[in-house]
Parts: sequence; structure tokens; C-alpha cells
Amino acid sequence: MLPRMRGSLQGRLLIATPALGDPNFVGSVVLIAEHDEHGAMGLVLNRPLGVRVADAVPMLSGFVGEAEQVHSGGPVQPDAVMALGDFVDGNRSASIAFGSVGFLPADAEESLDPATVLRARVFAGYSGWGAGQLEDELDEEAWIVIPAQTDDCFTEHPANLWKQALRRHGGPLAVFALQPDDPSLN
Repeated sequence: MLPRMRGSLQGRLLIATPALGDPNFVGSVVLIAEHDEHGAMGLVLNRPLGVRVADAVPMLSGFVGEAEQVHSGGPVQPDAVMALGDFVDGNRSASIAFGSVGFLPADAEESLDPATVLRARVFAGYSGWGAGQLEDELDEEAWIVIPAQTDDCFTEHPANLWKQALRRHGGPLAVFALQPDDPSLN
């Protein structure tokens, strides 16, 4: 049994386990950006939507590469736009998730010089848990918790992040990182 986490999980990754029953999170890796006694908020890092930022949110296109896609951050408020950045100076962020990774302010296109953000990713929606809900899911072994790394948030290969995170964690559940994407082709 995985131990119950105590304290804030801010700056950690949640790796979905096969025990997770919510179809919104199957095979997902979630960065926990905020976590306190009132609940938690995070972003799914491995769900690109196939829509370019330049087409969907042109005012943020100066912070991302030309081909960068909008990602689904989770099922909560899917029309809300959030942008995560790797900041040269974390004090320029609206809120730091961990290290130099934080949220671009709502008026980023007016208040931030793109040179102050090393890289960014844009999300539609976010993931949220009420008070005690995430802890209950951890007790049910629905998630594995590992420290986040900056590269996790901006990976060029989001489809591989779940398997990479499982391998990094190790332990008995890391065997799932070896399964083929389509087991019927085995």
C-alpha cells in the first residue's frame, strides 16, 4: 500500500495508476500547482489538443514556439486558459508552482517581456480536488507521487511522459511503463 501523503503536494507530479477509475485521468501525469487544506489544483501535462496556440490564443503565441499546441489541463472549466512558464525571475510569475515554474499573469501579453520566460505551455482547463478529495484518491492508490522536474512541464513528447515518470519512480508499478500502447499488438 502506498503511504498517505502528509502536507502539501505542490510541485509534485501525480502519475495515474491502473486503480484510478476516473476516465478524465487515465494515463495522465498531473502537476500539482497548489495544494492546501481547502483542496488542490493542477494541470494534466500529457494531453495536447491538436490546436496551435497561435490559432486558439494568439495573444500568448509570443511566449511559445510556432507549432506549440494547447494542452488540456483537466476537466474543470475547459474554456479557461492558463499558461505555465519557466521564468528567468520567478517574481515575474503570477504564482510559482515549484522552482522557476509558475503561471503567466492574466495580462502577460501586456505586462511580460517574452524574454523573461524561457519556455511556456498553454492549457485549456485545469484539474481540481476539493478538501480531502486528493488525499482519499491517494489512499485508494489511484496516484503515484514523485517530485516534478521542469522538463516534465514542457516535454516535447507529452505522449511518453506517463511511461517516463513511471520509470523514474521505479518500484513494482514501473512495469506498466513497459506495456505497449496497444496490448493487442503483442
